[in-house]
Amino acid sequence: MHVLVMGGGVVGVTAAYELLKDGHSVTLVDKNDEVGAETSWGNAGMIAPGHSFTWSSPRAPWILAKSLFMKDQALRFKPSMDPHLWSWSWKFLAECTQEKSASNTLRKHRLAIYSQSVMHETLKDVDIAFDRIDRGILYFYRHEDRLESGVAHMQILADDGQEIRVLDRAGVLRLEPALQAVADGIAGGVYCPGDETGNCPAFTQALARHCAAGGMELRTGEAITGLLASNDEILGVQTTKQTLKADAYVMALGCQSAALARQIGVALPVYPIKGYSLTIPVGDSPSPPTIGSVDEENLVAISRFGEHVRVTATAEFAGYDTSHKPEDFTFMEQVVRELYPQGAQYERAHQWAGLRPMTPTNLPVIGRKRHRNLYFDTGHGHIGWTMSHGSARIVADLVAGREPALSVQAVNN
Repeated sequence: MHVLVMGGGVVGVTAAYELLKDGHSVTLVDKNDEVGAETSWGNAGMIAPGHSFTWSSPRAPWILAKSLFMKDQALRFKPSMDPHLWSWSWKFLAECTQEKSASNTLRKHRLAIYSQSVMHETLKDVDIAFDRIDRGILYFYRHEDRLESGVAHMQILADDGQEIRVLDRAGVLRLEPALQAVADGIAGGVYCPGDETGNCPAFTQALARHCAAGGMELRTGEAITGLLASNDEILGVQTTKQTLKADAYVMALGCQSAALARQIGVALPVYPIKGYSLTIPVGDSPSPPTIGSVDEENLVAISRFGEHVRVTATAEFAGYDTSHKPEDFTFMEQVVRELYPQGAQYERAHQWAGLRPMTPTNLPVIGRKRHRNLYFDTGHGHIGWTMSHGSARIVADLVAGREPALSVQAVNN
């Protein structure tokens, strides 16, 4: 079967890999000159089932409301005239009950755990260099009461099989000596030894090269502008260069998915949530981070891959705008400088802002809707790399007519 994959982020490339492994003829189309150039480029660089909590939580409405007057909130709402922002936001708020938040977190965690196991299978089969650090991720707290509530909060994942270790201040410093400069300001942390970090675009590009060497047709620099449909069938994909035809189609276009799907009468609950990141060279800095960490009280994530440090923060409900200004990065830079004063060459930081394709439940959209040969693999939100391998395997199973090891109903938005 010939399968055309729309989108060259980590979600699309992992889907292409699983389909190619199944023996299909695969074409992958992406508008950028290379794969992994948008959301996959600037993400936190984490494969983190321990970070599976949904953003649609009971605390979220109050945080969003405060963000209208206080600019230092981790979730920010920027009102606009876009009707899709308002309709999506109402759906998001409807998911912010305690019961729904817990259910969605567990479903998300199960997909993340399954996905990580699929990724490990891939790494056994394909030699990929992506500055992987598989020593876990540290989620640390600055105050004792916040540590206690954080440990209690993490229990839902622990009960679902996530390995966690509670560390006091000394334990945190043994795990990450580079935090010594702020030792007195750390109460302790939760350590997830199974979590990992790495360079996501390097992984994505290397896997795409492997697929291309295995026969995949890789078409970059070619934007998708429309779908040709008749009744319950997709007949082709219109690009800026030509019309492409296949037997089956996979939509892995992230934030572009909803607009394209509307052309064929499919409503996807996917909306962009803006995030910010800094990529900072280590250079000759004597005390860079050695493992991934999250400052849970400031909600700033820090990853080390190769000779760079990646810092990410903020979720901004701001539509499709990717613009940014220097002051947008002030807070996260202050945090990482405080934590690792000799950790990187901060004056050389590269500033980036991009869009996470989010659903109100924080669960991706996987599988078919109204067209028999169109499969969705989109809406993976803030842990897209973490969930990408599992959703790719599920989509490949569906295309092949197999029963997925993890049911679509168990993990789907």
